[in-house]
Formats: sequence, C-alpha cells, structure tokens
Amino acid sequence: MILRSAQFDLTLTRPHVMGIVNITPDSFSDGGKFTHTSAAVEHALNLLRQGADILDIGGESTRPNATPVSLQEELDRVIPVIEALAGKISVPISIDTYKPEVMAAAIQAGASMVNDVRALQEIGALEVVAKCDVGVCLMHMQGTPQTMQVNPMYEDVVQEVKVFLAERVAACMAAGMSKDRIVLDPGFGFGKTRAHNILLIQELAALQSLGYPLLVGLSRKSVLGQMTGQDVEARLHASVAAAVISALKGAKIVRVHDVKATVEALKVVAAIDEQQQDN
Repeated sequence: MILRSAQFDLTLTRPHVMGIVNITPDSFSDGGKFTHTSAAVEHALNLLRQGADILDIGGESTRPNATPVSLQEELDRVIPVIEALAGKISVPISIDTYKPEVMAAAIQAGASMVNDVRALQEIGALEVVAKCDVGVCLMHMQGTPQTMQVNPMYEDVVQEVKVFLAERVAACMAAGMSKDRIVLDPGFGFGKTRAHNILLIQELAALQSLGYPLLVGLSRKSVLGQMTGQDVEARLHASVAAAVISALKGAKIVRVHDVKATVEALKVVAAIDEQQQDN
C-alpha cells in the first residue's frame, strides 16, 4: 500500500510509527509537558531521533470529557510548532484537528497530512482537504469527546465502524480525492467499551477489506489500563504489545507516545516477517 501527498510518498510495506506531539495542558497522558513551542519542537525532534516516520501534532485534547478549545487558542498552539519544523525535517507532519480553519492554516504552515477524529464531517473540512494535495486519516467516533464514553452501544461494532468509514471514503472520493491519500482509523477508545476495542483488534482484517491502510492508536489508552491494572504512566509494555499485535493484524501505521520502544519492537516483527517471505 502507498500513502501519498504532494510532500511525501510512503510505501507502507512495513508498519510506520506516528509519534504523538500533544501541545495541550489536558491530554490524558502527557498533557502539560509540551505546551511551550520550544518544548514541543524539542520533543518532536527527539521522536524523530527515536525513529518516528510521521509526527502528529495536536493542540486540542480529544480524551473523554475533554474541554473544547477555541479556534484561536488551537492555532496559537500548533502553528508555531509546525512552522518551526517544516522544511527542517524529512518526515511528514500531520495535524490532529477537526477544525477546517486549523487544517487550512496547518497545511499552509507545512503540514502534509490531516488526522481528523471526526472524519471531515465538520462544515468546510472536506473542502479544505480536497483542494489541498495532502494525506488524510478518517477516524470513527461514536458521539463527541464529551459524551463518547457514556454507555457506548452497537449492534455490531465491527460492521458499524466499517460502514461509517466506507461512507466517509465515498464522500472523499466524491470530493475529488485520490485513493492513495486516505488512511482509516477505527477509533479505539472513541465511543467504545473494552469489549468493543478488543473485538475491533481481533477483526482488523474486516476493516482491511475496505482496501485502505489502517492506522491504530492504542498507546497508553484506558483499555490497556483495564487489562493490566496500570496507571497511564505505566502502560509502556502494554502499549508496545498493542502496537505489535496491531501490526501483525495488518495495521500500517501505529500512533504512539513511546516511539523508541515501538520502533524496536516493530523491527523484530519486520525481520521475522521478511525471513518468512524469503523462505
């Protein structure tokens, strides 16, 4: 599989690692650590040194019960960081936002991918991305960050996620986007119970059948805490295990906080897979 934009061309023959750069005071894991531009830029560069293939920069937390951020505040958080990195690094910069105005400003500043938890459903978002030659990740979410974990329910979570993502792909294609610009994200933890998340991992192949690369974001999430009994800062091993399992199940991009550990684990997966193919 290939993911393309005007600025990058990723051949997804191996799982790629997307490093998380949260410029927020309230993200569930690292909120408040990188709120200053200089700290966020240094963190991003450190993730690159650890082997990140993509940097995902966000200025608004989408954790359960997160407080919405104003447009101007989000712009003030993310644009200086993107401007400081653009042109100086060799990997794609992704902007994690659902606001079309932030998408447009971030792309102008140097972002070459949009990672949208609302799958371009906000008014104007589809048009912004369609007219710019950038990659896009379409994610499934039931409800909003304020409501999504209040008794989420599905008749068939895998089928309902698949239908939603197929509908959003169709909207993108109708707007003129090419297939090789699109990545799909099942939205682990976004309006899903522990059972829903586990079933989605088990059935990733059903989502792969849509024909698009899959992005999985399970790093440090509460479902891992439910499984291990560990607090968020102690979920490194669980997060790496989740990334490896996701890759073995077919994920082409894993979005993580702990880049170095994940990169090393996926190198082992790749080496074993390569030898199997040679045999």
